[in-house]
Amino acid sequence: MILDQLELVDFRNYTSRSFDFSTGVNVVWGKNASGKTNLLEAVYLLGTGNSFKAKIIDEMVRFGQELGRVRGKLSDEDNRDLEVMVTKGTVVGVKTLKRKYLIDGTSKRKRDYVGYLPVVVFRPEDMDMLTGGPDLRRTFMDEVLCQVNESFSRSLSVYVQALRRRNRLLDAIREGVVNRYSLTFWDGLLIKHGNVISAERENLIDHINSLWKRSELFNDLKLVHEKNAISETRLLQYKDEELAAGYTLVGPHKDDFRVLTGDERDLGIYGSRGEQRMAVLALKLGEIYFCEEKLNDKPLLLLDDIFSELDDVHKKEVLRVMRGRQVIVTTANKGDVSLLKDAKVIELR
Repeated sequence: MILDQLELVDFRNYTSRSFDFSTGVNVVWGKNASGKTNLLEAVYLLGTGNSFKAKIIDEMVRFGQELGRVRGKLSDEDNRDLEVMVTKGTVVGVKTLKRKYLIDGTSKRKRDYVGYLPVVVFRPEDMDMLTGGPDLRRTFMDEVLCQVNESFSRSLSVYVQALRRRNRLLDAIREGVVNRYSLTFWDGLLIKHGNVISAERENLIDHINSLWKRSELFNDLKLVHEKNAISETRLLQYKDEELAAGYTLVGPHKDDFRVLTGDERDLGIYGSRGEQRMAVLALKLGEIYFCEEKLNDKPLLLLDDIFSELDDVHKKEVLRVMRGRQVIVTTANKGDVSLLKDAKVIELR
């Protein structure tokens, strides 16, 4: 899948601007605060329906405006037009959705929208994936799987909604408003969809491990899935603790993973900064190849100023992976442009 054109209207620092991309490497060069990362965020939003940057949706709408738009034209058999609209919740005084997804002008649910433009983003903040909280690692797994597996996306959506409802009921049970039987329906939903989530995450972990074993750079690494299984037995086992805590204590919302070396050293705890960079690069490369195999298509690579984070060996690996793929890479260092021969250069001022 190729992204031919991108149009931004009232998105972040962009008032109105269009970009044309080549089918190969596109270098977005400019000073800090010129909008390089914002451009990548827009492409990621167009592909996944999510931001990798915004804490709240309002942040993506240009200051002083009510509505922002990101539009993209794809080069595929149908020449599809994708669009995501973001709002602050009201437009000209009328309450509206904060995000709206459109394909060829037709409104779609998010799960029906995602998948037309598969993307993989790699940015300096990803280096915290191993040392940050487990929510970062769960998000990594889920965003990969949502792009390639519609049933996973559906199960994740149902699970999250059921989990919220069950947690509210736990509070109500503790206060004596309802009895434990009110959990039965939601327990069933959590177990059914939680097992789908766990199985698909396990499949992703196994796939990445198999790729690493075949790599000269990463064959000393091993990904370990710390699965938090959910079942009737486990929910019953923790029923008293859950009532005391007021939230559900078992299930894939508690999953995690670790990256180990051959001698079982956990790089999130004992790895040097260089080793952690290597491991995150290995995870991202695993994501790329996993998406390619599942979609039978090459995802668009978004690389946000990553050359400043990598040594020469790993720079060469990234340059190798970039060959034969559409890539949008940002840099504030004009010297990086010389690394990317035959690239289209887009300068931001």
